[in-house]
Amino acid sequence: MASNVTQLKTNIDHWEDRVDLACAFRWTAKLNMHEAVANHHSLAVSDDGRKFLLNPNGRHFSRIRASELLLLDADDADTMKQPGAPDATAWDLHSAIHRNVPGARCILHVHSKYSLALACLADSTLPPIDQNTMRFYNRIIIDDAFDGMGLGDEAERVSHAFRDNPGKTVMIMGNHGVMIIGPSVAWAFDELYYFEKAAETYITALSTGRPLRIASHEVAEKTCQQWIDYPGMGNLHFNELKSMLDTDEPDYRR
Repeated sequence: MASNVTQLKTNIDHWEDRVDLACAFRWTAKLNMHEAVANHHSLAVSDDGRKFLLNPNGRHFSRIRASELLLLDADDADTMKQPGAPDATAWDLHSAIHRNVPGARCILHVHSKYSLALACLADSTLPPIDQNTMRFYNRIIIDDAFDGMGLGDEAERVSHAFRDNPGKTVMIMGNHGVMIIGPSVAWAFDELYYFEKAAETYITALSTGRPLRIASHEVAEKTCQQWIDYPGMGNLHFNELKSMLDTDEPDYRR
């Protein structure tokens, strides 16, 4: 195993980026936030953010390896004509965001259970009812203009929503799912994990039919800022996820 990994590192560019993204795919599946062979994650690997890694078409998240991630150019209009082309919605959405939102180094998109349930509500606002929901206070874009799968003009529209709302890194995609953008895989995956937990808490609380205990604006803002200022949480979390995979599923690094 070690010699194979060493050889792959020599032959394939952006190796550590590939390992991080492969880890994110594996844990998305292990946490049951995946959907068959759909959904997609990407990671920019060039300084301008326009060259990026993306999952291959039809590959289950639980089996993705670092070496098989596609290296794509957001400006290459012929991408979908080439052998081994990615899923069309994955290409359109991720290439549009990598072109139009320079700060979106990592993009994670899923139709996870509770985030999708939130996206299906007429009011998809996530109220500040616990620490996790307060983490995202005033940091969410609620997109209520769904116009079909993320192809063509729809992909451009989604990318412009991120571009036009700087500082907001989570999008509740009405009738669709959730999308996270961020500076690294570790940061974005930590956001995705906690957002799904926050949505689960809210949907579960709603299911009781009882009144919600909603924090004040001041407390919600204070708690959100405490999350932002908390040092290294995303990296600590993600390092542990990689360590567990190194023990249980080391082939993700191949």
